[in-house]
Order: sequence, then structure tokens, then C-alpha cells
Amino acid sequence: MERLVTADIGGTHARFAIASIEHGQIVGIDDQTVFKTADFVSFERAWNAFEDRVGSKLPSDLSLAVAAPVAGDDFSLTNSHWQFRRAHIVSSLRLNSMLVINDFAAIAHAVSVVEETHLLHLAGPSEPLPASGVITIVGPGTGLGAALLIRGENEPHRVIETEGGHIDFAPLDDLEQSILIELRTKFGRVSAERLVSGPGLLNIYQVLGKLEGQPIPIHSEPALWTLALEQSDHLADIALDQLCMCLGAVAGDLALAHGASGVVIAGGIGRRLAGRLGSSGFAKRFVAKGRFERRLAAVPVKLLTLPEPGLLGAAVAFATRQL
Repeated sequence: MERLVTADIGGTHARFAIASIEHGQIVGIDDQTVFKTADFVSFERAWNAFEDRVGSKLPSDLSLAVAAPVAGDDFSLTNSHWQFRRAHIVSSLRLNSMLVINDFAAIAHAVSVVEETHLLHLAGPSEPLPASGVITIVGPGTGLGAALLIRGENEPHRVIETEGGHIDFAPLDDLEQSILIELRTKFGRVSAERLVSGPGLLNIYQVLGKLEGQPIPIHSEPALWTLALEQSDHLADIALDQLCMCLGAVAGDLALAHGASGVVIAGGIGRRLAGRLGSSGFAKRFVAKGRFERRLAAVPVKLLTLPEPGLLGAAVAFATRQL
């Protein structure tokens, strides 16, 4: 039995746990702890807080999933002030080994082992994900993550990290064209992440209010999400429907780009949308790809409902590397 610290670090939350591996399989994810990233100045400080929470010295192996491109020795979170220096982390925490992967690569690793009970059907054929081929993983959180899972029936799975959430936003109707024009004045280049993410709801909401000539109430991002999910604010409700349609369009674009035979919607906000995506325009936008509509209609689309998949996925990545 081998134990290691598995961590999933995003712009909003820093998640830690202790994973147990036996014969290359994950047999336990214990002591799960969630901190606010903004409450700490660095990863090392959050590690120390986790060690205090556990009450004993932590294992000296670490598998770290980070919401950022992780090439090179130094990198930083895309949506936070945290910076990482591999050599410094290994030295200061006295680690034997450290694996660093992108956060959505970790989710792809989790999908490789997850049970069907944690995959809610959203669109396409109501059948399990294919045992072989490419599966696109995409989902909104603080940003918009994307990765590829490549399966072979008698081969180890492979994961490819991407920054697919930063592709250009492509409007599909006059309203979205107007939203793009307004957001371009604020951001210059408008990526898909500017609409399909936690902050994206606020961006859409503010633009819709301006386009309709309505006074725009000042809402924090969490408060706006509560209003939208409760359907207690008409404009917030419309903004959330727009976000769901944009998510469907982006997921379809990535599926085409990846040559995917299955798609999984993930991310913290993805799970919050479990009761909303099915009744929105998500499925219609997913297949609205002109000459390739029939191909997209044959792709099963699932929603990952597993809590804390990044922690599991980081541990799976560590075990896979060992094998």
C-alpha cells in the first residue's frame, strides 16, 4: 500500500486529500479538505494548513493538479495570484517525488476509471461512453477547462492536456454577436471562457442589461449564480440559459476538433447545472454544426457528477505513471 498527497488547485478552491494506491489501483481518497485559494499566499502555506488539519506528517509523494498550463519549472494559476516553483516545492516540503498536471487532465484521468453511476446522460445516444476512441472533457469553473481522454480496449488510457477553453468565442446569432461586440470593448479578444465560466455569467448578465436598457443591479458573482439557479431574477435566468447554450456550442466545437466519440461535461459549475442543461438549448447547440450535425448527434454526452474528481484524477495519474 502506497500513500500520497493528491491536490487539485484552482482559482477559487485548493483541495487536498490523501490517496492510497495498491497494485496500481486507487483504493482510498481520505481526509478530503477544501480551502479558499485566496486565504493563502502560496501552495506551501496551504499544504501546511492541510497537515495541521490531518494532525500528522503528510506523505512525501505529491500529485498536483493545477488550473494552469504546467510546462516548465515555474508556472502560475491562470485565475489567481499563486505561483509555483517545482524545485522550491520539492525542497521546502521535503518531497520524494512530485507529479504536476493540468486540472482538466486530472479530470480526464478520473473519467477513465469512474463508474457509469457518476455519468448523467445529457444528449446523444443513451449509451455508455465508448471503450475506445477519444473522449472530450470540457467544463466551466473559475475558467473553462478542456482535455482529451484516449482509450484503447486493451491499452492503458492516455490523456492530452489542452487550453481549449481559450479558443475564440464564435457567436451563432444576432444576440451573441451583440454580446461579443460589447465584451470586445472590455477584453479585446473574447475567448469562450469569457462567457462559459463562473465569471462568464456575470459578463453575459451585464451585457444583456445594457442591451435591454435596464438598470443593472450590482450583484456579486456568487449571488448572481444563486439568483439564476433559483430562477428568481428574470435577467439572470436568461443569462444562464445563454451560458448553457454557449457551453453546448463550445463542447460541440471541441468534439469536432478532437474527433471525439464521447463528451463529458465536468467542472464545479458543470455539476451545479445538472438540473438545468437538459431543459436549456445545450443539446440543440451541441449538434448545430451544419454538415456535421448527424455526426454530433451520434455522440453520447454525459455530465460528470462525481464529487472532487480532480483529487481522484491526480491520484490516478500518479498510479498510471508508476505502471
